[in-house]
Amino acid sequence: MSTEPIELIDHGGPSRLALISATVVGIVLVVFIGVLATSDGQQGLGPSPLIGELTPPIVGETVDGSVYDIQSQRGRWVVVNFFSTTCIPCIVEHPELVAFDEDHRDVGDASVVSIAFSDPSQNVIEFFAENGGEWPVLAANTGEHAINFGVAAVPETYLVAPTGIVTTKFVGGITQDDIELEIGRLSGAPQAGGQ
Repeated sequence: MSTEPIELIDHGGPSRLALISATVVGIVLVVFIGVLATSDGQQGLGPSPLIGELTPPIVGETVDGSVYDIQSQRGRWVVVNFFSTTCIPCIVEHPELVAFDEDHRDVGDASVVSIAFSDPSQNVIEFFAENGGEWPVLAANTGEHAINFGVAAVPETYLVAPTGIVTTKFVGGITQDDIELEIGRLSGAPQAGGQ
């Protein structure tokens, strides 16, 4: 039996694999960050199986304690906005929704409803108190609404025609002009506000 020590030789096994893996992950992250940096945050219109279909029911208690039912909005356009108080594009688009609502509230031809996405009611109440907005907001038990609309991430906004048919899905932050132009395109007439 030999008493010579056994020499371990490192052929670059696991540590070399770790280095290669880290390099690949780094390259992927650099590309991803580059895509995000050059994106304007506006995703635009998105596909949805709901387009051309009757809107899913939206019934629930609002943060002010009243009951909202989208069926009561028949005869006017409805902007259904899924948002979160911590989502940066949601925060950026909020003044646009306020302006749209203010331009259409007295006329009565369009309304807004917001549905909080995984956001505590108190955060939503504070957000609206600080940032304005006088439309119905649902914050409790909203998961079913998100599922029914197929919401993947916020913000997502749906435009519902006066007939109750979903016409458009906006993915990402929107502007008042986005909504006005889409209503004008669908109705064949220019809309007030934002233009």
